[in-house]
Amino acid sequence: MHDAPPPMPMDLPVSNPGPVKEEHCSFHCHYCDPEVVHKIAQVLLPGLATACVDSTSGDFFRSPSVVAVELRKELIDYITERSETYVSEILLRVQESAGGPDPAPELPTDDPSEIAADLVEEFTATKRNLLSLVSGWILSDGREDKIDDLVQEMEKNRFWEIDRREAVAEALLRNLDYKNEFHCSMRFEEEQEFAEHNVKCSFRPVICSNKGCRVKFCFSHEEQHELICLYKVLPCEQKCAEMILRREMDRHCVTACPMKLVNCPFYQIGCQSAFPHCRLREHCRQNLRTHLICLLPVLHRNEDSSEDEWNELAEALDKAQTEDQLAKALDVRALTAAIKSLEAKNEEITGISN
Repeated sequence: MHDAPPPMPMDLPVSNPGPVKEEHCSFHCHYCDPEVVHKIAQVLLPGLATACVDSTSGDFFRSPSVVAVELRKELIDYITERSETYVSEILLRVQESAGGPDPAPELPTDDPSEIAADLVEEFTATKRNLLSLVSGWILSDGREDKIDDLVQEMEKNRFWEIDRREAVAEALLRNLDYKNEFHCSMRFEEEQEFAEHNVKCSFRPVICSNKGCRVKFCFSHEEQHELICLYKVLPCEQKCAEMILRREMDRHCVTACPMKLVNCPFYQIGCQSAFPHCRLREHCRQNLRTHLICLLPVLHRNEDSSEDEWNELAEALDKAQTEDQLAKALDVRALTAAIKSLEAKNEEITGISN
């Protein structure tokens, strides 16, 4: 029987993830796109778990959770150092190839989150031990299961929580986003200028104002988020009077919406109409004769009557009702009961039906 793995070590303070190269100005804007920061942070924990599992595969003395703290520091140091030189290395390769006989190398992605994922993959590759390389371990389902289990264990034990990973991710983003598309690079000498910039920076973080939504994004993405926010209240797509959350719109339109299209309840006996559900009573009242003519041959199936005779009986039934019993019947069962009740009470109708 295998011993249970030791509990996940408590989370320790993470050292400074490394410097971000900046000019010597007194005030620097540190706003970044929080969605990209979060996306980068999301790859760090699975990357760490992968390194822990691969580095201890076949090791009878160490479990993946035991090496987590040590490898976390190594991972942070590695990807931070690589992020500081990655962009310059790529640009240098392009410059060296310019004008030469060889075609310029294809530039890799400039998406910081994809670059960060590549750097994490670089790190995990350095932690694959000899056993994992020669045994086919890298491609096995058991490896993926162990990685998933370790990620869940880390999350359960609150090891390397998301806010700490986002601190690392923010430093990576500022180093990798050389086009300044996902972070603000503004620098100021005067505090007043810095303060004025902070309140209008397009990268300043905002939280969605829709009730129930806690998504954080940069100010410049506010309109874009409004177009997809699941908690945005919208007019019903089918033009009923209700205001519905975007996340509940589809369900509303096919269940509770009074404007949802329905088939006539007499569809199976011949009425092929479809209409908004809220107009059911109106339809049944306006098409009573049609429904009667469809239903009477079914009720009196043993009688050999002509179409004119069915029309005559339908007219007699319509005239015989005193409280709109027939018009109030909204399905086959209700209309059948109303017809039989009228026929039982009215000898003239009974004579026609016979």
